[in-house]
Amino acid sequence: MTAAALVLVVVAGGAYGAKVLADHGERQRPGPAAAPSAQTIKVKRTDLSDSQILSGTLGFDGHVTVKGPGKGVISRLPNAGSAVSRGKPLYWIDDEPVTAFFGDTPFFRPLEKAGTTGRDVTVLVENLQALGYDLGPRPRLPDGVGTELTTGVLGALKRWQHDTGRKETGTLDPGRAVVLSGPSRVDTVSAQLGDPATEEVLGLTSQEKTVTVKIDAGSADSVRRGDKVTLTLPDTKNVPGKVESISTTVQGKADDGTGDGAESTPTLQVKVRPTHGTDVAKLDAASVQVAFTAETRKNVLVVPVGALLALSEGGYALQRPGGKLVGVETGLFARGLVEVSGAGVREGDVVVTAS
Repeated sequence: MTAAALVLVVVAGGAYGAKVLADHGERQRPGPAAAPSAQTIKVKRTDLSDSQILSGTLGFDGHVTVKGPGKGVISRLPNAGSAVSRGKPLYWIDDEPVTAFFGDTPFFRPLEKAGTTGRDVTVLVENLQALGYDLGPRPRLPDGVGTELTTGVLGALKRWQHDTGRKETGTLDPGRAVVLSGPSRVDTVSAQLGDPATEEVLGLTSQEKTVTVKIDAGSADSVRRGDKVTLTLPDTKNVPGKVESISTTVQGKADDGTGDGAESTPTLQVKVRPTHGTDVAKLDAASVQVAFTAETRKNVLVVPVGALLALSEGGYALQRPGGKLVGVETGLFARGLVEVSGAGVREGDVVVTAS
């Protein structure tokens, strides 16, 4: 090989080596940072609701106490959980049944003489009619006076006593009947067999279940009787309900500045009834979550909150895929969505969102 050829090979080899080193350096140099990931979505039109979720307690409502009439001995008692029906025995004194009737006035005297009038007579008449007994003609009396005890009513009472195995006296003894507001359930049994019938005998509740919720008194104006709610049961199943009542008595107190540590947030008690009793038929008591709808916006344009861009001059905008910004007004925020409006935004528009 000539000297000139050798020089050419060396030069060529140096040039090739320099190119290889340069390529290696390019591969090792960090590239530009990747742009933040972004997605596109379409502006939708829908109903948007803001919900407040609070804890509640499911249970039987309307606890009442049944006391003995003051004489006799408790000889038989029902089991806790038993249903209480109209015209059926509630418990027994001296082996005689104490019957449950429904109404709004207790029996406070023996009903035995035709011509007696009063609201307690009305209760007896309405119960005998509900049990299917013919009472004959009933005279009309002025409002508030009640009903007259006729011979037809006394005859029906005697027939009912015969049909139910009671002594056919044709007289209603107030110590042998308890007037309740409606169908009930035995919640607790306080008395024992052999006890004198002078103290508390039973604790009753309604047969229907409600959910009790404590709500901040300051936000109670957002909840109204009849409002629909969603109940989340312990098995995470969602069932519908309705606000039945809102207490007017505030519980707890605000900080009075005394520093005694006794202050608490003022609350009101809200009763919610499940729409379908079968949804909670297997639960006697449970902790549940109640979702109250505080505000609803109908048929509005919405986007994910991540689609909003805060403008340096104030306000918000949406970004088109090409980079153009469209100014919008915001409304209700709920469930990760926001209501938007403005001349430049329409249903179906494609915008950029970070979430």
